Amino acid sequence: MKQFINVLLLFLATNLTAQNNIEGVVFDSQTNESIEYANIFIPQLEKGTTTNDDGEFIIKNLPSGNYKILISYIGFETFSKTVNIPLKENLQIALIPSFIEMKEVIISTPFHKLQSENVMKVEQRKISDLKAKGAINLAEGITNIPGVAGVSTGISISKPVIRGLSSNRVLVYTQGIRLENQQFGDEHGLGINDAGIESVEVIKGPASLLYGSDALGGVLYINPERFALENENETNVNLQYFSNTEGLSTNVGYKTSGEHFKFLIRGSFAEHADYNTDSYRVTNTRFNEKDLKAALGYQSLQFKTELRYNLNASKLGIPEEIGVQNLNKSPLLPYQSIHNHIFSSKSKFYFEDSSLDVDLGFTYNDRKEFEEHHHHHEEHEEHEEHHEEEAHEEEEVLDPALQMKLKTFNYDIKYHLPVLGKFETIVGVQGMHQVNSNYGEEQLIPNATTNDFGVLATSHIHFEKADIQLGARFDTRSLKVVGGLEKDFTSFNGALGIKTNLANNLVARLNLATGFRAPNLAELTSYGSHEGTNRFEIGNENLLNEQNFQTDLAIEYKTDHLEIFANGFYNVINDYIYLSPNGEIINDNPVYLYLQEDATLYGGEVGIHIHPHPLDWLHFESSFETVTGKRSNNEFLPLIPANKFKNTLRAEFHLESVKKGFAFVSLNTTLKQNNISDFETNTSGYNLLSAGFGGELKLFKNSLHLQVTGNNLTNKKYINHLSRLKSDGIYDIGRNISVSVSYTL
Repeated sequence: MKQFINVLLLFLATNLTAQNNIEGVVFDSQTNESIEYANIFIPQLEKGTTTNDDGEFIIKNLPSGNYKILISYIGFETFSKTVNIPLKENLQIALIPSFIEMKEVIISTPFHKLQSENVMKVEQRKISDLKAKGAINLAEGITNIPGVAGVSTGISISKPVIRGLSSNRVLVYTQGIRLENQQFGDEHGLGINDAGIESVEVIKGPASLLYGSDALGGVLYINPERFALENENETNVNLQYFSNTEGLSTNVGYKTSGEHFKFLIRGSFAEHADYNTDSYRVTNTRFNEKDLKAALGYQSLQFKTELRYNLNASKLGIPEEIGVQNLNKSPLLPYQSIHNHIFSSKSKFYFEDSSLDVDLGFTYNDRKEFEEHHHHHEEHEEHEEHHEEEAHEEEEVLDPALQMKLKTFNYDIKYHLPVLGKFETIVGVQGMHQVNSNYGEEQLIPNATTNDFGVLATSHIHFEKADIQLGARFDTRSLKVVGGLEKDFTSFNGALGIKTNLANNLVARLNLATGFRAPNLAELTSYGSHEGTNRFEIGNENLLNEQNFQTDLAIEYKTDHLEIFANGFYNVINDYIYLSPNGEIINDNPVYLYLQEDATLYGGEVGIHIHPHPLDWLHFESSFETVTGKRSNNEFLPLIPANKFKNTLRAEFHLESVKKGFAFVSLNTTLKQNNISDFETNTSGYNLLSAGFGGELKLFKNSLHLQVTGNNLTNKKYINHLSRLKSDGIYDIGRNISVSVSYTL
């Protein structure tokens, strides 16, 4: 007993001595004046604060160890430094004035570094910046990121495309876990609401080393809203109106944090009528969406955890032809009704000189598709208005034609080994257990169980003039269809990257990586018609893994007033899976088969950002992106986005009455797409003009953020090459003016 008491006392003494503080002061390097309200943040611990009126700060109750500390403030370069806790003396932080945007921590890569320190090229955008450009939803907003596009069915259903690859080739992460929501279907949307989302990161290229199967083409990593700073709370209300659809999007959130416990909750609602092309409204592109996000966090010296839950309930019309013309917002038949539940747990254990991450997740996706009875098709042409009323009356008694429930459990465990000289190393295991079940009268894919398991190791090596990141991974997937097919897939993958300074202000990144994707259930077993795609799909149980190798070169040149970047990639995919028509017709739909053939994709993005002196408040940004995809027989791949130019002139200003003010005008030029597959048609080019302004005001001593944005101001009639409505000659959305108000208490 005495020994036990001694051990306990020793343990308590160790923990007491480990309760460290960081103190310091932040000031302007040129004027030596203190900077108030500067943000102080320690990413590994997810703890932070702001400076007081004298530029001073203190962060209490920190465990011993090496941690990166970031200090940021608008108009200054983000300061980054690794500190050893306990500190021997207070920090004196001199921030350097800069009109380049503040840099954020990259979360999607395992070492949590600023992009300037990262070996992999990762694009990060704040949701607030995407919404400032008038995006109706998150899926539309991410298409403003270079190299990212979307396969869309109207304005409510869109799937991310990264450098010409989409569907299961792009893995989506949210709340720190992989999102599984029947994403194999072309008419299945992202299913994530932008309310309660902090930022989005895009890894362009194979990320199988970090994430396993389905990351062959890249990763869309969605960072949830942060908790409030310690001992602070915040309430805000956001409202956005869209003129084209007479749509409304609103959300309300509250968050509070104490010394150990943190809590936040946010609810949102959105609804839109059919969008207008100026010539007509596109019937049944209407939709509505409800979303709830909640999180609870706890943090102590040696442990921190957060539990998050997201419920997204959406009702999405599936457009077929131009019919009724009104502003009703309840979808007609056919439509999708989707409920998506995401539970996640992210925990971190801190040891003396190492740490352990344990991320667990459960996703429950309930997808229903409702269709018209056959005799209604005849009535539809003659009695469209009557049919709309009738469809709503029958909605209560209709059973879903298709109902699939997908239940997925994920785990991701990573151990950060003690730093050995220049080496930071992580080892880990990841896995997934997934069950698909059918309940509707139709069955598109069968009941099945999928199990994934992977083991990985990756290191970041710091040299004086270069940083190197390398790693390897082994994965296995087993798939069992109830009463039928059993398949096993394995793959070994690796990655090697280097970042170095070629000259002053000139940085180069070269990354070589392999990736893989196991065939999904739809590709192996589907047999049926897809609403929204107008085709009858037949799976192929003999499909093999897709395996790719990509070379990616990124060069960046930065000065105080000029930024230039050039990214190029060459991606070779063995056994690329694609759909091809065989000339047959079933249920009035053309039959498409899943086939395999080697393929190659290549292209890149180049751009320039000028903020000339002395007009540092003025910014001019221009970029060009291109991708070409071909099969080994030299035929073009389908669904490859057209080449694009994006040009933006933006002004930023800070006045006594208006803080964080901005105004912009953009011209986005999409070129003709003539590089098409054998079942596509050419798409004409077009120009879209956008403009907007906004800023932050004080109302009753609280912040009111107001912005107005206009998209497609010339009301151009156009069709995006990746639109699912292209085959019917249906135009994309016309002029849209959005007004957004955000009030923080």
